Amino acid sequence: MKKLTVLCLLLATAATVCGKTKPAPDQQIRETMKKATHYMMDVASYNGGFVWSYLPDLSRQWGEMEAKRTMVWIQPPGTPAVGHLMLDAYHATGDEYYYECAQKIAAALIWGQLPCGGWNYMFDFAGENSTREWYATVGKSAWRLEEFQHYYGNATFDDSGTMEAAKFLLRIYVEKYDPAYRQPLEKCINLVLTSQYPIGGWPQRYPLMFDHPFMGLPDYSSFITLNDDVIPENIDFLIQCYQVLGMQNLKEPIIRAMNCVKVLQQGAPYAGWGDQYTVNDLKPAHARSYEPRAINTATTGQMVRKLIEYYRLTGDTKYLLGIPAAIDFLESMKLPQSEVERWGRPSRDPDAILVPRFIDPDDGKPLYVHRKGSNVVNGTYYTDQNIENTIGHYSSAAYINIKALRKAYEDILAMPREEATAGSPLLITEAVALDKYYHKPRAFRGYPGEQEPQGVEALVSSLTSEGYWLSPIRQISNPYKSIPQMEASNETKYMQTMCGDEYDTSPYTPEQEVLGISTRTFLDNMTRLIATLASDENR
Repeated sequence: MKKLTVLCLLLATAATVCGKTKPAPDQQIRETMKKATHYMMDVASYNGGFVWSYLPDLSRQWGEMEAKRTMVWIQPPGTPAVGHLMLDAYHATGDEYYYECAQKIAAALIWGQLPCGGWNYMFDFAGENSTREWYATVGKSAWRLEEFQHYYGNATFDDSGTMEAAKFLLRIYVEKYDPAYRQPLEKCINLVLTSQYPIGGWPQRYPLMFDHPFMGLPDYSSFITLNDDVIPENIDFLIQCYQVLGMQNLKEPIIRAMNCVKVLQQGAPYAGWGDQYTVNDLKPAHARSYEPRAINTATTGQMVRKLIEYYRLTGDTKYLLGIPAAIDFLESMKLPQSEVERWGRPSRDPDAILVPRFIDPDDGKPLYVHRKGSNVVNGTYYTDQNIENTIGHYSSAAYINIKALRKAYEDILAMPREEATAGSPLLITEAVALDKYYHKPRAFRGYPGEQEPQGVEALVSSLTSEGYWLSPIRQISNPYKSIPQMEASNETKYMQTMCGDEYDTSPYTPEQEVLGISTRTFLDNMTRLIATLASDENR
């Protein structure tokens, strides 16, 4: 007994440095998470809302574009993404503080929710006049971000913004079934149901607006939209509501939307999908001036995988019927080695082939996008068949792994239907819980400029004394200045850049590193710490 007492005293002494017990690794992680969250919630956020990045002194901040201090950005990695993170942290720690943070973020989003039930790309706590002033200055001067050059005042499904917020409201509601979130959630659900076209697709924006003809073409915001996963994201949200709330009336619009994806596939020999479609004839349509009326090969690859997913959700083989034609179409678009060399950007995947991004749906010719000029006043976008000197902010070609697509198709054909559909929330009667964690640690892929993730110990030690992780800000922008009248220009200096001249407010990657506070870095680092806690708990 005496030996045991001495041993315990020795162990206690060894674990003590200068009279202070060294925290266990999990405790260090929890303290780091709490400190970082306090900074983001109490200092960086505005009334519980976030943008994407901040200078350390908060003198400038950016969402997809430069934002006012009073602005709240919706698109990931904006405010709803942080809300999801707070619920993830709550699940990993059981600490009510994180649930209270999620509540504060939910309150901000509900404040900015439009009467229709959705959200614009951002909202401004300073009010409507402040938002309109931003659109008339910063937004209107963004050469390449044409979606910000006109203020519609309605909600958008673009860039997953509205759906990211809607999914967060669903998660926080089912967390404790607090009735405070039921009505805002029902508004989201009603928006998705009301805005759905009879054929099953959705417009980019709603309520429908037709007030912004551009470059002689009709306003595209009412077109049926696949771009940025509008239809798949809306389907995913309705499925989540169906599986946890048991809303039987959602199954029909879900199936109708899946059927729409199938119907939107064009016929051979160009058996792919466009990014948007005119409603009356379901034909590919234009969008922004650098998004021509076309079949999009990258979107086609994504829709092949979506149709496999829809088969797994329903067990209906009709979703697989168009896949061979789509794969054959993609393979037929393979560019010769001479064009690959002219493109000049190697693939990270040795099995991938290079294809034009945009294909003319009438004759199958590639549509490569270029621009001339220096800003929104004197600049112009145009297409031709020259793969060189295309715009840098929107790739005119894509690498696609045809072998992987074909294998995914062959694998699903070989799989017994019962196995393929196992666990589908559409085919079982009991409720299916949402995933415990929304965010997953991002895999390091070695992309140019991508930083390899730090180890947990490094994340803990690299948090500043104030409580934030200092990291490079990916994109900054020129401060707004009024553009004088200019004639159309043939300037080629900005053909491949992210930003034009001093009058262009489009964000760009700075030549010299600018350090600041990144919401994306906060999300990534916290997600890795949460995953470590969850892993320890599972062990």
